[in-house]
Amino acid sequence: MKKGLKVFVNLSLLFALCLPAFSQPHQKSVETFLIDNFDTEKEWKWTVNASRFVAEGYPKFSTFPGIPNSLKPFQAEGVEPRVFGLQSAFNRKGDNWLEIIPMQGDKTYEIPFVGTVDHLDFWVWGANYLYYLEVMIRDSDGRVHVLPCGNLRFNGWRNVIVKIPGWISQHSRLRSGPRNLSLVGFRIRSDAAEYVDDFTFYMDNLKYMSNSLSFIYDGYELKDQSFDEAESGSAVPNNGSNSSTSEEN
Repeated sequence: MKKGLKVFVNLSLLFALCLPAFSQPHQKSVETFLIDNFDTEKEWKWTVNASRFVAEGYPKFSTFPGIPNSLKPFQAEGVEPRVFGLQSAFNRKGDNWLEIIPMQGDKTYEIPFVGTVDHLDFWVWGANYLYYLEVMIRDSDGRVHVLPCGNLRFNGWRNVIVKIPGWISQHSRLRSGPRNLSLVGFRIRSDAAEYVDDFTFYMDNLKYMSNSLSFIYDGYELKDQSFDEAESGSAVPNNGSNSSTSEEN
């Protein structure tokens, strides 16, 4: 009896290994999407806002030559690597904050994500100040969520990975309002007891990992079809009949 069972199990394993590849579909199609590496111009620009006690003339921000050592082997040839940097100071300690947000022209711009996002991945440069970094995202229902990214009490570059919680709605079934998850920006908060007279921060290589095929289904291209040139009908008065036409006696 045991010998027969062993033969059956071996045959089952052999059959499973011989199955064609198409009979074992992948559950995900994961891709990496680059948001910004600050090396070239995008359709948006970044700006920095500050809370009320910011010192006069601050915050200052721009892009500067530089790159984390770990990214140097992947830098494109002939392109000068650059990073986004800011410098700020406040007139008093407390709950001071800075927000790094994308802009298009003179309006704020939220960067849309593709597919179902698993996590964000970026590099930040700390100056060993006890400041806290947060990322702000808007879900497909229009709510803004603030996700903690840790503190900046370290020197030099550090890679930061932020997981997108599963309870955040990433896709909407409605045609109006936000359609997918979007990046609102980043926020930096000072610890209430930390020095605020001189703070410097850099960031680079903003990207995210996403299941890019999660929203693809048979006929998805009809979802955004325009009906502007379509014919329109007219409303029929309610005369108690369930039919749009009346029957002749």
